[in-house]
Amino acid sequence: MTATLVPPAAAQAHRDPNVLRWLGAYTSSMLGDNVYYLALSWAAAQAGTPAEAGLVMSASALPRAVLMLGGGVMADRFGPRRVVVGSDAVRCAAVLAVAALLFLTSPGLWPLALLALVFGTVDAVFMPAVGALPARITGKDQLARVQGLRGLAIRCASVVGAPLGGLGVALGGAPAAFALAGLLIALSLPLLLSVRIRDLPTDTGGPAGSPRADTAWSELKGGLRYVRRHRVLGPLMLAIALGDLGFVGPLNVGLTLLADRRGWGAAGMGWVLAGFGVGAGAASLLLAARGRVPRAGLVAGCACAAGSVAVASLAFVPALAAAVGTAVLVGLLTGLSGALCGAFLQTRADPAYLGRVTAVSGLVSLGLTPLSMPFAAAAIGAFGLGPVYAVSAAVCGLGGVVILAVPALRHAELPG
Repeated sequence: MTATLVPPAAAQAHRDPNVLRWLGAYTSSMLGDNVYYLALSWAAAQAGTPAEAGLVMSASALPRAVLMLGGGVMADRFGPRRVVVGSDAVRCAAVLAVAALLFLTSPGLWPLALLALVFGTVDAVFMPAVGALPARITGKDQLARVQGLRGLAIRCASVVGAPLGGLGVALGGAPAAFALAGLLIALSLPLLLSVRIRDLPTDTGGPAGSPRADTAWSELKGGLRYVRRHRVLGPLMLAIALGDLGFVGPLNVGLTLLADRRGWGAAGMGWVLAGFGVGAGAASLLLAARGRVPRAGLVAGCACAAGSVAVASLAFVPALAAAVGTAVLVGLLTGLSGALCGAFLQTRADPAYLGRVTAVSGLVSLGLTPLSMPFAAAAIGAFGLGPVYAVSAAVCGLGGVVILAVPALRHAELPG
């Protein structure tokens, strides 16, 4: 697929038809993902025991974590749009094939496990390419807005996707839900193909054009070396790792146990999660509308530190209404910090390295931090909710401390 040069965008990102076509493709793909996960969990629960269903649902995690860095190399080597289009095509074909198989017969768990493995493998390639694509469709001064728009798309997909999947299951069972997921992913393909792609721009933060290494392995090492030596990206990865590591336990397994012990039930937990989503969505909307935040590095560090205090306070709030309000605050503060960190990744990385930079960030957020959830559950059983929430919040707050302690990060600004 030949890249064509795009003139500098005169319009703001949320008014740029090229960006909006990309946003439509991304939203459709994310909606398909959410419907797929609901269909997979439903089909696995119907075909096997709860333990077997759990294994099917977790089957995608290992290939995604192991192959993520290689996916970043592919995004930089072959171009992010080509990789995203190929990944979506494979995911669409796999989901529709399983939908047809389930419609014609009852094969048990093996096709579901195989589908989960395929999805995890393709996700390892898809995610870094998705992260590298915005820099090729708009100007650098609009990348922060694009990050906010992307956050809004993720929130929209998570809110709408589950009811869509449930409707598919209600109307035609798992085959209909899988078919709906495949069609939503397929919808992203023509939109992606209509997006105009710019050639790699030069960047003073890294080598212009990034000469290609001889082997994929040397390209991978070069990308890791680039991140490690970068005065902003290196410490930023540490801040992201600490923030996610402290956040994932309390807001996943910890919240389930908290709702059970407070007597809020599943409905109450849903309200708390909704509150978090509202806060995080508001943070994304702020970045999409403003495009930049003055003293962005300082704001990101302070928001992360303050958000960690809000995370800790969740364990000590007795009433559901107060917990929902606290969750809104958690979502707003941690969402703002996360969105700004994502914008720094987009604007500070040389576009020639952006796939590999995104892969490192994705490996930290999606490959390593989920491993803390079993330890968080065991620690809550041994020490109680309060101490575990406090320790987790302290780890999360260390991410903000890193941002504030490193001058290059603390004084970082967004272009615009």
